[in-house]
Amino acid sequence: MSNPVASPAGSGISRMTVFSFLGAVMMLACSSAPTPIYHLYQQTFHLTPGMITVIFGSYAFALLAALLTFGGLSDFLGRRPLMLLALIINAVAMVVFIYASSGTMLLAARIIQGFATGIAFPTFGATILDTDKARAPLLNGITAFLGLTIGSLLGGVLVSYAPYPTQLVYIVLLALTSMAIVALALMPETISPRPGALTALRPHVSVPRQARATLLRMTPVNVAAWSLGGLYLSLMPSLVTIATGIASPFVGAAVVATLMLSGTASVLIFRTFSPQRVLFNGTTALIAGVAITLSGIHLQAVGVLFAGTALAGLGFGAVFSNILRILLPLAEPHERAELFAAFLIESYLAFAVPAIIAGFAAPAIGLTTTAYIYGVVMISLATLSMATARGGAVRA
Repeated sequence: MSNPVASPAGSGISRMTVFSFLGAVMMLACSSAPTPIYHLYQQTFHLTPGMITVIFGSYAFALLAALLTFGGLSDFLGRRPLMLLALIINAVAMVVFIYASSGTMLLAARIIQGFATGIAFPTFGATILDTDKARAPLLNGITAFLGLTIGSLLGGVLVSYAPYPTQLVYIVLLALTSMAIVALALMPETISPRPGALTALRPHVSVPRQARATLLRMTPVNVAAWSLGGLYLSLMPSLVTIATGIASPFVGAAVVATLMLSGTASVLIFRTFSPQRVLFNGTTALIAGVAITLSGIHLQAVGVLFAGTALAGLGFGAVFSNILRILLPLAEPHERAELFAAFLIESYLAFAVPAIIAGFAAPAIGLTTTAYIYGVVMISLATLSMATARGGAVRA
């Protein structure tokens, strides 16, 4: 357990809370900024949908690798050194994006970016917990959704209406990252360094016996929710163009942003409700939202697609924010970090692997047909979780 540092002034602590929150949001915005540009990359660099999803998925694998190794390192070295490392690596990723001239360079940029986010996310989140324990669960619950919303909208606006469509968004984000590096010098450290950093680099993954049945019951809907996020952030802008005929990257970005903004609203609205009840209702919303979204694709109706996405986003947010609220209390305090690591492995594999499979399937059967199959699988998985929850620990 890290040792807190007494702050000489309350303003320093509140300043660090704001910096950490905004830093986490910015890092996640960087991660979703390429989403509206993928279709343009595909045309410009002559990339297949499979290659696009490999580029997208490489981020998740790099993020997971960083989370499992560097995720707890700030507890030993301090928050500020790890923040600085993450921001510098993110700046490098933005530079590679700016100069990217091939799929290989995009792949490299996404891997670097994923590693930066994997270091930043737990470090910024832990700092928020250091400085504002009362609001930390809420702030940490919305950073991902809010950042993904901002990044996809920013990318969509700039690629649609500004010059240098494959560069300007990264120039803006590089400037923001540089500003954060400068601002970090003015921020206070929140914990005292302690020995044990090398041990912390070794991944610790396990599921305690008393949590296994519950995790197994919730796995299908967890996979469905993260797979939904993966589809939207990799292929949805291209799917919107193909299904509706609307070529504007901003519309595709707005659909993605709707999912994430709805997820943010879900976390805010339902944070005081019973997690079992919210998870059940969220699963229902996820099923209905995906079904409506598929109807919008079939009808070529962008309004229906937006409505289905908004409802699916409520479900995504409910699943994302409540599974751990149910799962982690089942483990002893010394077991929770390893259980959390197991949950992350499951979640990020669900985030990346199905999207990659869809990318390789699309040229053979068409992106629209791929989306139908993908949606049916997600609905089936979520329905399975609801069925197995009856009479179990997650009964509504």
